[in-house]
Amino acid sequence: MLQRPRKLTSITLLAAAIFLAGGAGNAIAADPTGDWRVADGVANIRVAQCGGSMWGVVSWEQEAGGRDVNNPDVSKQARPTLGMPILIDMKKKPGADQWEGQVYNAKDGKLYSSTITPVGTDRLEIRGCVLGFLCGGETWTRVGPPIPASTAKGAPRTTVGAAKAGAKTASRGQPADTIGDICLLGDIARFAH
Repeated sequence: MLQRPRKLTSITLLAAAIFLAGGAGNAIAADPTGDWRVADGVANIRVAQCGGSMWGVVSWEQEAGGRDVNNPDVSKQARPTLGMPILIDMKKKPGADQWEGQVYNAKDGKLYSSTITPVGTDRLEIRGCVLGFLCGGETWTRVGPPIPASTAKGAPRTTVGAAKAGAKTASRGQPADTIGDICLLGDIARFAH
């Protein structure tokens, strides 16, 4: 009789552990914030919640010094691609782990209706459509942990663990974080605050 409660207890504990592990994975999977490497590996996009919407900007480039040369707005063609918004005003879709908004494609200088969907803890699917039916997409890979929503207005452009401005590399040879809190970047701050 003493054996039975032990078996039930260990089975119950095992079932609870599996349930909790599954629940924890789902909670992380639903968080699109953090740094993501684009499919072709040429850039990282930092995604953060700013003013209730998800925004994403170029936070690292394989080749430094990129410019937005394909932008149809001539006044923006000289702007740096580092810090440039890519995911724009993405709103949570009710009842789903998906956000809808716009994505800017620097390769052709166009905005597309878009969705982002976390897949597991380390992938983010991006889909963009023209005219509602010509769709394409790619999968990004997580390279940085989820980040908290920005709450500071007018605070310095830094995040926890960010390198000092002007530093070429941070500890362990990682690139310096020159972007920091993306919600404070001018192109986002005017919408998010």
